Amino acid sequence: LGIVGKIGSGKTSLARQFLAIYPAESGEVLIDDRPLEDYSKESVRDRVAYVPQNHILFSKTIYENVLFGQVDASEEKVMEALEFSDFKKDLGVFSQGLKTTIGEKGISISGGQKQRISIARALIKEADILILDDSLSAVDGITEENILKNMKETRGGKTNIIIAHRLSGVRDADLII
Repeated sequence: LGIVGKIGSGKTSLARQFLAIYPAESGEVLIDDRPLEDYSKESVRDRVAYVPQNHILFSKTIYENVLFGQVDASEEKVMEALEFSDFKKDLGVFSQGLKTTIGEKGISISGGQKQRISIARALIKEADILILDDSLSAVDGITEENILKNMKETRGGKTNIIIAHRLSGVRDADLII
């Protein structure tokens, strides 16, 4: 599902309804043909991986920041998630690779790198539903294309919701609103 709209049009509010943060005032949100209200908030959040507009990174290593999405994941899974988010190519830039501390809120890395680490963190969870809330805005066109191609190849059969300002981020969606 691609969601596009002007700033302030309610795209993020809609995404937060999928996370059971905001109750719907009308209509209903269904998961597997059951109303969202039939699920506990915890069970909904277990099934959803959400990458918010404002990325939350910690003053820890790249590895630890990705692992935060699935604490028991192997290093192989971390590397797969970084490959998927098109971040693996950046590891050579950092003198300590995965062990590089990125500083509070990712102060020592670019906006695009922050987004891609956050995407990797969400992907490692292997959730049924992935929500990218304007999470490709700071990456260049080639990187965006790589991430979207990886999504198409590896997340087939799962629900992907992409909120974007650029139409390029949602052009291959089955449904665009």
